[in-house]
Amino acid sequence: MNSPSPAKQIKLLVSDVDGTLTDGCLGYDSQGSDSKVFNVLDGMGIVMLIRAGIRVGFLSAKESAVLKARARDLDLAFCLDGVSDKKAKLDELLPELGVSYDEMCYIGDDLNDIDCLGLSAFPVTVASARPEVKRISAYITRASGGRGAVRELAELLLRAQGLWSANLERYET
Repeated sequence: MNSPSPAKQIKLLVSDVDGTLTDGCLGYDSQGSDSKVFNVLDGMGIVMLIRAGIRVGFLSAKESAVLKARARDLDLAFCLDGVSDKKAKLDELLPELGVSYDEMCYIGDDLNDIDCLGLSAFPVTVASARPEVKRISAYITRASGGRGAVRELAELLLRAQGLWSANLERYET
């Protein structure tokens, strides 16, 4: 008997930011403020997940006001930036959210995501990820970071949970 796909049990998507939601490039202005470019397809995917009852949060090693603004725009469950130990932060956060690692999907692209990916029920990475991260991921998106990879994952989760058709109905005329 086949075991159910881990994508079917996901209640929380935790996303790394730089290299996952962005292409990994950072821009700085003359005052030293950073800028990031986010893909609207990823944003729409996040909105679809939230509407379907799957919580979404950002977890980033880099502190960023731009990231916090994007999280507010999307009405995320949480946005944690400036986190040096992502695993320790998740160990603290998941019980507060009432979610276990068995119900969490983590998407990341670099070495500092490996611990979280290893604990996740459904570890996902982007096409542009480090080879070490790809080796431990259950799914590698066709899209690169910042190029619709999170949207691709959102659709995969919605389809696995039988929520895709209901999502489409809200947009079809």
